[in-house]
Amino acid sequence: MSAVLRPPRRYDYVDDGPAIYLDSFATIRRETDLSRVPADAERLAVRMVHGTGQTDLVEDLQVHPRLVSTARAAINAGAPILCDAHMVASGVTRSRLPRDNDVVCTLSEPGVRDLAAQMSTTRSAAALSMWGDRLDGAVVAIGNAPTALFHLLEMLLDGAPHPAAIVGCPVGFIGAAESKAALASFAEDHGIDVPFITVHGRRGGSAMTASALNALAQGAE
Repeated sequence: MSAVLRPPRRYDYVDDGPAIYLDSFATIRRETDLSRVPADAERLAVRMVHGTGQTDLVEDLQVHPRLVSTARAAINAGAPILCDAHMVASGVTRSRLPRDNDVVCTLSEPGVRDLAAQMSTTRSAAALSMWGDRLDGAVVAIGNAPTALFHLLEMLLDGAPHPAAIVGCPVGFIGAAESKAALASFAEDHGIDVPFITVHGRRGGSAMTASALNALAQGAE
């Protein structure tokens, strides 16, 4: 096999990986108003900004005061991470998980399609019903489907085991903002106080949600 050579450099850009990494976080801290988030959630917010390239993200960020401590304690104790989408699960950096935690997405499990038809809902929502007892004390990450977040809240109202924490950042134009508003007011409306983080409005997504999980798994930037 012949040697693989770098093509001639034709653009002026930084190509030092560690320097890019450090400068990125320094830029985020310069350009982002982190006074809007709890002190222990600063690095979490920075990670989410880094994962999206949106320094104004913190304007829509809502963090439960016990989110970081509760989620991190659960992960350190070996709690599973339950995801609504394979892209969220794939975005979790396994080397950051302190206990080789299970990262679970049941979206492709046999029976989910039939269950969705039976329930008259989306596959993303129905897949949550396959979590069973794994939900108890887990860290839940909803980064794709608003229907999944609504379904999770309805499961809790129906007596499902409580997760330790919820990262609720589904994206979209139909139901995303509404599902996140329901999460934010869940304790006040129904008396079930599960620590959470959400980004109000339409934006969200797998990258943002995985970034939050990675920050919760390990505090270092």
